[in-house]
Amino acid sequence: MLPNISLDQLLLLDIETTPGISSFDYLPERMKALWLDKIAKTAPDSTDPEGAYADRAGLYAEFGKIVCISVGYFSVENNRYQLRIKSFCNDDEKVVLNSFLELINKFYIKFPRFQFAGHNIKEFDIPFICRRSVIHQLSLPLSLQVHGFKPWELPMLDTMHLWRFGDFKSYTSLKLLTAVLDIPTPKDDIDGSMVGKVYWEERDLERISSYCQKDVIAVAQLLTRFKGVPLLQPDDVIYIK
Repeated sequence: MLPNISLDQLLLLDIETTPGISSFDYLPERMKALWLDKIAKTAPDSTDPEGAYADRAGLYAEFGKIVCISVGYFSVENNRYQLRIKSFCNDDEKVVLNSFLELINKFYIKFPRFQFAGHNIKEFDIPFICRRSVIHQLSLPLSLQVHGFKPWELPMLDTMHLWRFGDFKSYTSLKLLTAVLDIPTPKDDIDGSMVGKVYWEERDLERISSYCQKDVIAVAQLLTRFKGVPLLQPDDVIYIK
């Protein structure tokens, strides 16, 4: 697979999102009404729409925010692939987004034909980043101005779509896909459903960053497996502060 894809032309990414406000009770009255309307349409069987805010608000750019973006990129050293990883984490979402967008602009100068890579980034990560950037009135780089692109023109390599092989009815989680492909992944003390609680109750951005980086590594391992090259070893992963 991926005969025409150069791994060093990819910018891997993963985001972690939380509810934008710590609790439904603290939402402005107008946003409370809009949340109840949203959840009534997206989860009509919910018996506790107010309580659902803590679990689901982080899934929607209108009600959530990004607290961490982790990125990774491949390089070749001594005929082996290495992965360099960097995370942008901050309580101020605008700081996170600005740092990420600046990186994109630098990456574009070096690799004008680069592609984003990640798991389910076409339907979640990239749209969420773009929507939150617009909310903060930030200028989107050319590589994120994708509204006029045809589906096959999008500069994105999505491992979930690769695994679908044209089947658009199914969803396969990153955790399941690495398991069936026998790709070792670190055991975590949290998962995506716990990020909001870890953020709002523990304020532990470092813990969230570590979890986010592990997802980037998992995507990198999937890409090497799809590409047919050796999996990354622990020493092949370099963390950039």
